[in-house]
Amino acid sequence: MSRTFLRGDRRRFLARVAGAAGAMLLSGCNRLSQTEWFPRILGVGEKASAAAAALVTSRRSMAQEFTEADRSPQFRSNGTSNPDSPAYQALAAQGFAAYRLEVGGLVAAPASFSLAELRALPARTQITRHDCVEGWSAIAKWKGARLAAVLDAVRPTPDARYAVFHCADPMEADGSDLYYESIDLDDARHPQTILAYEMNDAALPVANGAPIRLRVERQLGYKHAKYVMRIELVASFDRIAGGRGGYWEDQGYQWFAGI
Repeated sequence: MSRTFLRGDRRRFLARVAGAAGAMLLSGCNRLSQTEWFPRILGVGEKASAAAAALVTSRRSMAQEFTEADRSPQFRSNGTSNPDSPAYQALAAQGFAAYRLEVGGLVAAPASFSLAELRALPARTQITRHDCVEGWSAIAKWKGARLAAVLDAVRPTPDARYAVFHCADPMEADGSDLYYESIDLDDARHPQTILAYEMNDAALPVANGAPIRLRVERQLGYKHAKYVMRIELVASFDRIAGGRGGYWEDQGYQWFAGI
């Protein structure tokens, strides 16, 4: 059995498991995530899953890439399709001319990047498949700044372990609980991990995360944070929201959802 098959099969399996878990949580069983014992069970499963993945693939392995002919006719917008916040709407109304990506935390040189400055960084174009826990997949072409180039510019300190992506989309009606996600620095420096500003040879649409969307191609769709406004380098998640590294992870999803 090839490693490519194992990686793809594992990602599809994770999508089904996460989708089932998400359906359970969203159907009223989210009280389980607030108990002491249920998160421990999820944690054991996550560690076992990550250990199994390490046996069959390297952290530097590449996600499968496709040809122009493989691109899907449509790419759905899942989750938020237009963040309902005055700050984001003001940026969008001006074509994101005033957008700045703030990068800080455990770095030697905190920085702020405009879209033009992000476009000037080393970029990568890739045609990849997006696997969503809702049960659908689609293939699209993405272009964006390599996240490794951003990290090189800000110079993470030795104790930095994770990149946390703070986004513009509020997850509650009152505007609180903004979406966030995270990856470790191994995935952050992976050649296929980019801050996408183009999709299918055009500016990234608002519905798909404009002006910047994380593409971390070896992980499931909920890790691909949309509407990224700020990146924070941290040593742990102790002081960030629910402490599990992401909005959906705080609800019980796996933190590592990849190959």
